[in-house]
Amino acid sequence: MEIVTLIKSPICNELEEFNGLFSESLTSSNALLQEVISHILHRNGKRMRPVLMLLLARLYGQVPREALYAAVSLELLHTASLVHDDVVDESLERRGQPSVNALFNNRVAVLVGDYLLATCLVEAAKTKNQRILEVISHLGQDLSEGELLQLSNLSSKSFSEETYFSVIRKKTAALFSACTTTAILSVSEKEEDIRFAREFGECIGMCFQIRDDIFDYYEGADIGKPTGHDMLEGRLTLPLLYALNTHDCEEMKELAVRVRTGEATSADIESLIAFARENGGIEYSHQIMQRYKERAEKLLDPFSDTPVKRSLIGYLNFLIQREK
Repeated sequence: MEIVTLIKSPICNELEEFNGLFSESLTSSNALLQEVISHILHRNGKRMRPVLMLLLARLYGQVPREALYAAVSLELLHTASLVHDDVVDESLERRGQPSVNALFNNRVAVLVGDYLLATCLVEAAKTKNQRILEVISHLGQDLSEGELLQLSNLSSKSFSEETYFSVIRKKTAALFSACTTTAILSVSEKEEDIRFAREFGECIGMCFQIRDDIFDYYEGADIGKPTGHDMLEGRLTLPLLYALNTHDCEEMKELAVRVRTGEATSADIESLIAFARENGGIEYSHQIMQRYKERAEKLLDPFSDTPVKRSLIGYLNFLIQREK
């Protein structure tokens, strides 16, 4: 049995219920909207964020209806952010499939993203939980701030790891933290439980994004995005930042600036990838990712050894070992 199936095994019924609610939330009589939604649903992945939420709620007992609605709401918000990101980044692909803006156009993509955001709020309201609503609302702000911070960094000539971590905390870790926090808010009002959930989700999000960024340095891997994709969009990620900051090479720094200004050639990007790989960038990134994973595992220590806890540990292992 593959690892993802094992991870999902304690919440099979709840996940089936989630899938039904998610599909129901995206039913529309508008033909164009339904066509775009069908395209989005067709490329859905392993539902790892809803899986995390349902497992975490299940860790505390039964999964209540509020957790399901919160999971639907956050998956809609995440999907909307990806649709809008592809417009901003002028991306033509999303995980190996045509992006909404490529298949239709920017106007359709923006409007569909807006529709998904509005539907996210409709589903969040169904939780009838004010604190869950607040977490989801603040997440929308964090995601936008993360995008703007990333855009503002394109004009910078410094190679700050601190800025990199600030961006991924806003853009990715905030999403996972919102997932875990709302899951716990559906089952507990204790502040210690909420603090655990917030930190646990942030650690998972940091692991997820660092692993995703490492993929950019592997040629020919079946990962759903081409090698150097981040640099093609002007982004410098952790493996290269580490190499630039620990090896004084003016030539590579000049190429890195060209990446941010959109002037880098394919040959420039290949040189930067090789520089990062040859100067410890991949190993360093794995070390940082491992630290976050160990922090997340330690947060689970107080819980009894159950199938749900084992699934959460399996979830962490899957995140840092996944190949796409």
